[in-house]
Amino acid sequence: MDELIQTIAVALETVEIKLLGASNNHGKRIAVLCSLMGKELGMDEEEIKAVTTCALFHDNALTEYILSERASGEIKEMNLKLHCEYGQRNIETLPFKTDVTDLILYHHEQADGGGPFEKTEGQFSIGAQLIAIADMVDVSAHLQRVKVEDLPSLRKKITEQKGKLYTKTATETMLSILDADTLTSLNDENIKETAAKMIPAWEVDIDDDALIRIADLSAHIIDYASVFTRKHSVQIAKKVWFMGGYYGFDPTLRAKAYLAAAFHDLGKLATPTEILEKPDRLTDEEFVIIKAHVRGTYDLLKDIKGFEEICDWASNHHEKFDGSGYSFGKNADELDFVSRLIACTDIYQAISEERPYHAARSHEETMPILFDMAQKGFIDKDIVNDFDKMIPVYEKS
Repeated sequence: MDELIQTIAVALETVEIKLLGASNNHGKRIAVLCSLMGKELGMDEEEIKAVTTCALFHDNALTEYILSERASGEIKEMNLKLHCEYGQRNIETLPFKTDVTDLILYHHEQADGGGPFEKTEGQFSIGAQLIAIADMVDVSAHLQRVKVEDLPSLRKKITEQKGKLYTKTATETMLSILDADTLTSLNDENIKETAAKMIPAWEVDIDDDALIRIADLSAHIIDYASVFTRKHSVQIAKKVWFMGGYYGFDPTLRAKAYLAAAFHDLGKLATPTEILEKPDRLTDEEFVIIKAHVRGTYDLLKDIKGFEEICDWASNHHEKFDGSGYSFGKNADELDFVSRLIACTDIYQAISEERPYHAARSHEETMPILFDMAQKGFIDKDIVNDFDKMIPVYEKS
């Protein structure tokens, strides 16, 4: 679970940097600081997992909020309350073993009641207090750039905000762990290694419903990379789920296929928005950049223990039966049924939904394109025939 969460966090940070100009590794620094402070306070293992994970994901709804505003035609002043509420809603999909009900909801609260919910010291949990101080200190001080010789000045500034921005407990705990070694461990050269050591290992056996919830959280982050893909991964996952029922997948296979479909465009988060939203034909150089997203998906998922099948299914969605697809050039004999299903679903969704270069298409307008691809030996003809019969049923359900 910790490997999966860090992968999703990388995806989230990629979108934040593209949309908001956020600093690299902000989430990792908050997570490391919260892990250190949690240990300093004597939190148990499950509490540290919860606060560290929520710290890593504290801004998980930021892109959702920003893209919603973009879709409406105007980005207004940030509504921190909504941002926090959306983030709390999303984080509660993960299978924690301890209470996380306010960790993200109140991560913008201040000791003097100056936050969006006007909570004062003692009215929000110590976990939320730790995330709040770590977030505010990193944003204001840019901890990755603070020099060791400037540490006394930083500590003085933090102390001055005790009882104002930061609660007494959070301030004292932050000061107790913020030494020269900690500061050095937070710079961009060291933070990945630091995070690997400080973010606790978390292995769980999760049920099929939990897989679905994790898939939905991930798909929301992936889809908010562009206003034109805000429902792309979610819709593909839902169609794969529906077709899995039609094909008689057992519950676990159906859930894993849903998760792979939700993750299939994870690597596309590194693709520049101007290419994703380009209304004209892509240049050869731009197409090479677009194609790289498949390998990006594979690289992000390949080292997660227990994700071997999911990684393959997610990474095969642009392969073709004749070996002309990308990024691995697999042929029909190398593509299992779930890979074929996700590939067909991705093509159907891309053709039918609105894109910068074409209007939305109906089922009747979409299917001839899939039939032509099947006839040419690119994709599974039987699945295409089943789509023609069953997608209208899905759309009415």
